Amino acid sequence: MIFKLLPLIFLLGIVAIALEDVIRVNKTAIALFMCVALWGILMIDAQAISADNGQAAAIIAAGQEPSKASADMFIRNSLQEHLGNVCETLFFVMCSMLLINIVDKHGGFEAVTRHVKTNNKRSLLWFFCISSFFFSALLDNLAAAIVLIAILGKLVPDKTDRLKYACMIIISCNAGGSWSPIGDVTTLLLWTNGRISVAHQVLHLFVPALINMLLPLIAAHFFLFKNKVTLRETRSIVESDDYFRLIPAAHRHFIFWLGVSSLVLIPVYQIAFGIPPFIGILIGVVILWLYTDLMYKNLHTIQEREKLSIVRLLPDVDLTTILYFLGILMAVGALETSGVLASFGKDLSALTSNTSLISFMIGLTSSLVDNVALVAAVMGMYDISSIAGSPFVADGSFWTFLSYCAVTGGSLLIIGSATGVTVMGLEKISFGYYLKRFSLLALLGYIGGAATYLLLFLK
Repeated sequence: MIFKLLPLIFLLGIVAIALEDVIRVNKTAIALFMCVALWGILMIDAQAISADNGQAAAIIAAGQEPSKASADMFIRNSLQEHLGNVCETLFFVMCSMLLINIVDKHGGFEAVTRHVKTNNKRSLLWFFCISSFFFSALLDNLAAAIVLIAILGKLVPDKTDRLKYACMIIISCNAGGSWSPIGDVTTLLLWTNGRISVAHQVLHLFVPALINMLLPLIAAHFFLFKNKVTLRETRSIVESDDYFRLIPAAHRHFIFWLGVSSLVLIPVYQIAFGIPPFIGILIGVVILWLYTDLMYKNLHTIQEREKLSIVRLLPDVDLTTILYFLGILMAVGALETSGVLASFGKDLSALTSNTSLISFMIGLTSSLVDNVALVAAVMGMYDISSIAGSPFVADGSFWTFLSYCAVTGGSLLIIGSATGVTVMGLEKISFGYYLKRFSLLALLGYIGGAATYLLLFLK
C-alpha cells in the first residue's frame, strides 16, 4: 500500500525546508509539493483507509478494505474538512498582514517611534525587546518582527549594531507570541481548535514567557554593549516620507491605536459573542478601511494617485507565506487522515508518560522543524480528552506547555521559526552568526521559562 510512503515524503519535505538555503529551492514550493503529493497518494490509494469515521488503523488491523466509492467519499470529505479549518487560519493570517500593512504604510508605527529620543545602546536594547514582547502578543510575532525591523532600520543605521538588535528581536518576539492566542500561528491553531482558551493561556504563560525574554535580555545588556555607549550613526527618520508629507500626525496616531485596538479586541469578540477569530480580524480591517477612505475624503490636498488606499495595499500581502502555511497544514491534514499521526502518538505515549517531557522535546525539535507543522501534527496525534485531570483536556497541562515550548523553541536556531527566517532575510543574518552569539541566550531563556512554568503549575 503506497500510503505508507506518506511519513517518509513528509519527513524529506521538512528536511528540505530546513535546508532551503543549501538546496536553493523555495520552502513554499516544497510545502505545496508535500501537500499535493500526500493528498494525491491518499486519493490513489483510497481503499487502504476506512470510510467509517476516518479510523485508518482499525481497517488496516482488521485486514479489510472499504468499497472504492465509500473510500473516495471519505477522502473528499476529509479534504474539504481540513481545507475549511486551514482556510480559517490562513484568512486570519492574511487579514492580519493587511491590517499591519495599513497601519505601517500610513505612518502609525513611525509616529510612535518618533517619541524615542535615546541613542544609548543599552536603552534601545530594552526598548526593542520589551516592544517586541508586547507587540508580538498583539500583532503576532511575524508581523511584529517585520514592523520592528523596519523601525530598527530607522533608529539604528549602523549594520554591526543593527544585527545584534535584530537577533534579540527574534528571541523577544517568539517569547511574546507564546502567551497570546494570536501571537503565533501555532497558538492560533491551538486556540481555534479548542485546545486552549484565551484567559488560561495568558494567566499561565505570561510569566514563563516574560522570563524567557528577560533572561537573554539581562545577559545581552551586560555582554552585547558597553555601559553609556551611544549609536555609531544617528537615526535616519526624515520628513520626506510620504505619510509625513501627506497625512497629519493626529491621523497617523489614531490609525496606530485603531489598528492595535482591532487586534486586541479579537479575543474579546470570541469570548463575549462567540465570533471566530477570522471574522474578528475582518472587523478590524473593515473599520480601518472605512476610516482611511473617509480620512482621504476630508484631506482634499491629497491627489488620488498619492492616496495609500487599501486597494493599493492589497497586492502587498505576502502570498508566499500564506501558500507556505497552506502547504504545511494541508500536508499534516493528509497524515492525520491516513491514521499515521494517531499511530505515532500511541507509540510516543508508550515510550514515556511524561507529557511535560514530550512538550519540552517538541520545543527543542521546533528549532529545526517548522513549529506550525509540529503543532499541527501533535494535534493530529492527540485528541482532546474528556477525562477530568487528564493533561490532554482542553486547557490541560500538555496543551498549555506545548504552546510555550513550540513557539519559544523556535528561537534556538534562526531557522526554527517564521520570525527568525524572515528577519534573517531582511537583515541578511547568517546562520553561523546567530548560532555563535545568540543560540545560547535563546536556550537560557527557553530553559528558564520552562522551569518557571513547571515550578508554578506542575502538580
